[in-house]
Amino acid sequence: MSPVNPQMASHERDYDYYRQALAGVRLPAAFVDLDHLGANLALLGRRAGELPIRLVTKSIRSIGITRRLLAAAPGLRGLLCYSVEEAAWLAAEGFDDLVVAYPSTERQGLRAVAEQLRVGRTITVMVDSASQLDAIAAAGKARSVVMPVAIDLDMSSDFPGLRFGVYRSPVDGAAAALALADEIARRPALRLDGLMGYESQIAGLMDKVPGQRLKNAVIGVLKRRSIREVNARRRETVAALSAAGHHLRFVNGGGTGSFESTRADSSVTELAAGSGLYVPTLFDHYAAFRALPAAGFALPVTRVPTPGVVTCAGGGYVASGPAGKDRQPRPWLPQGCTLLGTEGAGEVQTPVRHPPSVAFGIGDPLLFRHAKAGELCERFNELVLIEAGRVVDVVTTYRGDGKSFF
Repeated sequence: MSPVNPQMASHERDYDYYRQALAGVRLPAAFVDLDHLGANLALLGRRAGELPIRLVTKSIRSIGITRRLLAAAPGLRGLLCYSVEEAAWLAAEGFDDLVVAYPSTERQGLRAVAEQLRVGRTITVMVDSASQLDAIAAAGKARSVVMPVAIDLDMSSDFPGLRFGVYRSPVDGAAAALALADEIARRPALRLDGLMGYESQIAGLMDKVPGQRLKNAVIGVLKRRSIREVNARRRETVAALSAAGHHLRFVNGGGTGSFESTRADSSVTELAAGSGLYVPTLFDHYAAFRALPAAGFALPVTRVPTPGVVTCAGGGYVASGPAGKDRQPRPWLPQGCTLLGTEGAGEVQTPVRHPPSVAFGIGDPLLFRHAKAGELCERFNELVLIEAGRVVDVVTTYRGDGKSFF
């Protein structure tokens, strides 16, 4: 069996397909459809063109899935991690070329990174302030290694009365990046290795949501304006660093939702993606692409409190971000099922309204999709892998490996 077949032609599944595949599996259970995962992997490769893709571990959170993806696609090169402790752990498990996407001054984690550098692994940690540098340099000095660092460039757009993007890095352009690069150069235990510019307002904001025509149009206009601005900012910053003699091994940009616009920036040497593989509900409606749901979870029906409503065990797997209905898990299959507005998804039970055409028995599975990608793995120890209509393997999540990095 291929680890993940990126050439696998696939289509949307129906309820019976998964119900039969999951027969005999202990519920609740999280699962990954390997055929859909392979189709999504191939789609990302086509959209990336000639650029390599750094795999975003925050959106995967399973060593077993990560190994399958890297084995299946030569275009996936390196990992983009979310924690220094996570990066050190993955390096100890044999992974290499790791970039930590978020700054950290956590000394134990930085020491663990330094230990992996000593044995030959490549790990780059992120910075956006000179005040972060001393802790990183101290870890390098203690282990007699030079710590590679990357600068996180702010890629938000400020329009009149609106910040279009996220509050992330204070490095807002070439001048700030040059000042930080000079501070890095003053510390012998540090080396500038790369730059990251993540345009979250392009990569992570849907722009083709059904029933929101006006909002989609406004978002489309804002995205086009922002793309021009932030791509120019990144190019100018990279050019300024190069002119000042600062060599960058990589310039990372983009996310699942922005491959096309990020590729247009000639300064970018690699893209980043993760959510476009599992495809949670917050990635359903983009104008540039349409991928297939590849991850979900099945809850057992345990009660029938009234006609038209069943109650499932568990299910309160709400995603991070601004509280709202779009952060709740969504009943997926059978089609037509909905959460109750007065209860939503609960920690120990989740009531679901279903259409008259659907009949459930006690113990039957009801399938859901999570709003975000990797966060689903924080709720389950294992992922059941389905291929060609049957369970072919079970792999652990980070949680199943006893790891929780935040």
